[in-house]
Amino acid sequence: MSREELLNLERLMNYIAHQYLKKISWEDVSKTEWSFIVHEFNIAIEKQQRHKKLKTPAPLFGDNYFYEHLVIKKLKADKNNNGSAALSSPNFAKLNIMAVTLGFSSYIDFINNSTEIFPFHELKINIPLAATNQPLLDHLVGYWYCYNRNLPYKSGKKVTERIWRSALEIYKSGDEYLVERTGKDNHMYYGKITSYASYIFIIMNSTTFIRQRHFIGRLKDVEDKMKRPGYVINELNFVSTCVSFNEEPIALYEIFHRVAKAKDFEKTSVDLAFDSPLLPEHILLHLKDSELNRITAH
Repeated sequence: MSREELLNLERLMNYIAHQYLKKISWEDVSKTEWSFIVHEFNIAIEKQQRHKKLKTPAPLFGDNYFYEHLVIKKLKADKNNNGSAALSSPNFAKLNIMAVTLGFSSYIDFINNSTEIFPFHELKINIPLAATNQPLLDHLVGYWYCYNRNLPYKSGKKVTERIWRSALEIYKSGDEYLVERTGKDNHMYYGKITSYASYIFIIMNSTTFIRQRHFIGRLKDVEDKMKRPGYVINELNFVSTCVSFNEEPIALYEIFHRVAKAKDFEKTSVDLAFDSPLLPEHILLHLKDSELNRITAH
């Protein structure tokens, strides 16, 4: 096994550790946690099989495949012996399955396009207007889908107008609240979220190009509402700003819609037609007005 192969495998295992457990390194993941990850992988593989309508048996992993074959026999063996030459290469077909399950087209695509750890420390949100509204931030932790209108490029041809749905997660890490959001072709955004009084601020960066995005939203009477037993925030409305590829500033109206059950959350982005059953009806009504939802006059 070459040193490059080993480093790529380590990148993959670190990526998986972060995706499933928010841990930075494969070394921080226990045997039990690897079994949990295998279980989640197998669920995702079966879901992909059903989506593609494949009738062949799903290529599932054994309960201890990740821990015994990749961690113990590869990564730990190299760490303990300080050498990779004596190690056999892992099964490339299985590495391909792992990468595809994570949303990449292949293991090579993962190697070329994945980011190991997002540089959250480079993002700064410092708006010292008041004390941070931590109860509200705790309330926002979870899985969301976010929607905005995906206007066609005006080239003279008639193109169907669509809506873009991204998968988004808000989670707490230490004293900070972090955001991860999917995009097209395995593109990812990472960001920070904070809140003062009833206002919510998000700043996000891209993994593949500099296109910083800012989100500002407000929840009316939220502090009183959160005092009510069982109250849950299920929808957030934001004005989102960024700079387009032609360096023109763009403002979008975006809706964050909470995913009620974590098992129903799919970490993928979807380009939706207006008549798609995946598009909640009340969100469609919000996004139909293109003048309201995309502001390009400056």
